[in-house]
Amino acid sequence: MSALTLEGLSKRFGSHSAVDGVDLSVAEGEFVSLLGPSGCGKTTTLQMIAGFVEPSAGRILLGGTDLAGVSPSRRGLGIVFQSYALFPHMTVAENVAFGLEMRRVGRSERDRRVRETLALVGLSGFEHRFPRRMSGGQQQRVALARALVIEPSVLLLDEPLSNLDAKLREEMQIELRQIQRRLGTTTVLVTHDQGEAMALSDRVVVMNAGRVEQIAPPHEAYERPATAFVASFLGKTNLLRGMVERRAEGSVFTVGGSDVATVEAPPGPCVAVVRPERIALTAPEEGLRGTVAARVFQGSHWMLHIDTQAGPVLVIRQNTGGAVPGEGEAVGLVWAEADMALRSEVAA
Repeated sequence: MSALTLEGLSKRFGSHSAVDGVDLSVAEGEFVSLLGPSGCGKTTTLQMIAGFVEPSAGRILLGGTDLAGVSPSRRGLGIVFQSYALFPHMTVAENVAFGLEMRRVGRSERDRRVRETLALVGLSGFEHRFPRRMSGGQQQRVALARALVIEPSVLLLDEPLSNLDAKLREEMQIELRQIQRRLGTTTVLVTHDQGEAMALSDRVVVMNAGRVEQIAPPHEAYERPATAFVASFLGKTNLLRGMVERRAEGSVFTVGGSDVATVEAPPGPCVAVVRPERIALTAPEEGLRGTVAARVFQGSHWMLHIDTQAGPVLVIRQNTGGAVPGEGEAVGLVWAEADMALRSEVAA
């Protein structure tokens, strides 16, 4: 049985539909991210799960039990907010213990669970410190400990790492995933950060304008996006209009008047979704012909902006120390069928 199930979940504010018919089943111990741009409905969905916003339609089932009419405090959910929402007048231990006190957990049991949870998040010895004397990363750990100490059936994370700098955010992503795996807590994360969602999640739920565009493991959504929106939102991508032509030796995908890859697809106009790192550079007379318009060094890789007959194409080439074509040089672009997703132009 699923730990959390959403059935046709919707929320309307007047004539505006913030969330429109979301269906989702989250397995026990799974880490799922609701991912999308601002205004896509992901935070509203999380708030409905938490009980802070009442759905306009649909059901929320927790372990098979309908949560309709159940107050937020009685849902047994752990929540970490973007702002951490720590009590400034309480010590770390008092902040973490607050939920246990509300549940009337005995003093000795409460102290034990607070001590063990602080050790879990790497804050042993910080029990008597106040939040104002802690860094952003330490405050984030306190907020996580406060959510975990009640042993929630589901942990809800609302952009918990967005206030941290880039380096600390990456470190906390690793720690958060390790903690989640160790405890096996079912977790739902809301984020607009594609890298964060793909690094942490077992599955991503890509949302746009209140609707779900795709639910899939991160690598699958990245490699085989279900829609043009998913392709463009999950990292950098190239959308190239071309044609599948039937030849005596088989079908060929052509773009910009050039044969690029052999394919197994019905003939006709189509759009290829190709990630920049999957495009190989070759001799100018081969594949899709182009000219390097600009190149940008990124340390671990080069970003090449290439003008072609099919329009601008972005290519990412790993920095192996070898020569990289300069601006103004002619190049050819090729890629394998396995490295692109083809869809009919009508569907695209």
